[in-house]
This record gives sequence, structure tokens and C-alpha cells, in this order.
Amino acid sequence: MAPPTEMPSAAMLAVPWLAAVAAAIGAAAAAAWLHAWLAHSAPPALLQRRPLPYRVWGRLAAAAGRAASGWLSPRRRRAIERGLGRAGLRHELDAVHYHGMQCMAGTLLAAAGVALAAAAGASPMAMAGTGLAGAASGAALPACWLRERVRERNRRIVRALPFMLDMATLCVEAGLGLPAALQQAAAKGPAGPLRDELMRLHGDVRAGLPRTQALRDLADRVDEPALRALVHALVQADTLGMNLAPLLRAQSDQRRTERFLQAEKLALEAPVKMLLPLIACIFPCTFVVIAFPIAVRLLELAG
Repeated sequence: MAPPTEMPSAAMLAVPWLAAVAAAIGAAAAAAWLHAWLAHSAPPALLQRRPLPYRVWGRLAAAAGRAASGWLSPRRRRAIERGLGRAGLRHELDAVHYHGMQCMAGTLLAAAGVALAAAAGASPMAMAGTGLAGAASGAALPACWLRERVRERNRRIVRALPFMLDMATLCVEAGLGLPAALQQAAAKGPAGPLRDELMRLHGDVRAGLPRTQALRDLADRVDEPALRALVHALVQADTLGMNLAPLLRAQSDQRRTERFLQAEKLALEAPVKMLLPLIACIFPCTFVVIAFPIAVRLLELAG
């Protein structure tokens, strides 16, 4: 006769339900904490009008930047703010958001590298190396993006500089002073980063900043050799009391000559840059197209 089975007690039956309730409460508390954490981290202005995934990424980056702000030294903060200013993003991003983007990208790529290494059956040392490489690559991605934004902005400034100088020359020859001439050139010129910088220069002068200091600040913000040479010439002319019209016209002609020489340089570099795709992609296909009928004919003759 089989022994009677024990009936589970009420306490044993209640354990799974209690665990489920505790897990639900913990998940709700974690969700509430995450919502409160993200609510105090507004997305950058650069991402506020983007689709929902961009805004979520912006809030996560802002929260990560706040959490890792202890690792952001004052020197590093000043360097990031200087780079954001040169990229024209001083009103859209700040150092905390940018630092959070680096932390998020580094964490995601490090986790992806470790997961790929684990899926490939790599050793723990190889997994650690892959994670470090992914973290370094992820942290470098925002820096590369910011550097490219600075280069593109400087190219737009150099492209618009001769036209702005021509307009400023006409205003100076009409009897206006340098600040008024630059203001008119910015107001009547095309929209772009150079116009924004000239309007900020005019605002600094109206706020009481000396004109030479405002020009030097403009050169420091942009950090472009062409604009720095122009600012140096304007400061020297303002110090010595020189006539500004011939100076501005000479600067405009020099900027156009520099753009022409740069275009010639790029045109001469184009054949050299085309060698690698020509050898690696076009020549093999050409050889296959030419050699295939010959090979078929030879096989027919041999058969």
C-alpha cells in the first residue's frame, strides 16, 4: 500500500505568489526611479525636435552624463565647451550631455564586443580586450562627430568669407565704420555660421566689449587660419588708424586666391585617390570580362 502523499501547506502555496508580488513591486519601484531619474535630465536642444528614439537617447545620455559628471574634470569640461562652441553647438549641447554620449556609446560598444567575443568562444582575456577596444571606439565616436562638425562649419565660413568682405568693403567705402559695416554685411548676407558669428561680434561690441577684444574672441571661437589672419589685419589697422577699404578688398582677393589654390590642390589629388578603387574594383572586373570569352574559346578548342 503506497504511503499517503503530503498535502502542501498554505505557507508553501503562498511562496510563489509572494515572490511574484515582490518582483512586481520591485519592477514598479525600478521603473519609477528610472522615470524620476530621466525626468530631471532634459534631452539636448539638438534632439528635442527629433523622433522619439533620438529624444530617448538624449535623455539617457543626459542622465548618464549627470551620473558620470564626477569624472569630468574642469579642464576637460572647458575643452568640450570650446569644441562645442567651434562646432556651433553651444546652445544645443553642453559638456555634461556630450560626456554622457561618450559614456553611453562606450558602454554599448563594450557590451557588444564582449557579447561577440563570448559567442565566438574567446578566452576571458580576449573578451576583456574586446570590451576595452569597444569602449575606446564608442568614446571616440562623439569626438569624431564633433571634429567633423567643426570642419564642416569652418568650410562654410571660408566659403562665405569673400562675399561678406565684399559687402563690408562697399559699406566702408560708403562711409560706415567697421562695426556697422560688418553688421550690414551680416544682415544682408546669406544665412550661415559666418553670419551668426558676425552678429555675435556686433552684440559683444554693443554690450561694451572693446572692438579689438571682440575680434580676438571671434578668432578664438572659430579657430580658422583665414579668419584669424583677417582679424589680425583688422586689429592692426584699427591700432594704426589705416584705411579699411583697401585692406578689406585685399583680404577678399586673398581669400578667393586661397580657395582657387585649394580647389586646384583637390583636383590634383583626385587621380591619386582614385588609384585604389581603380585597381581593387574596376581592373579585376575588366580583366574578367576580357578573359572570359578567351578562356571559353580555348576550352572549346582543347575539347
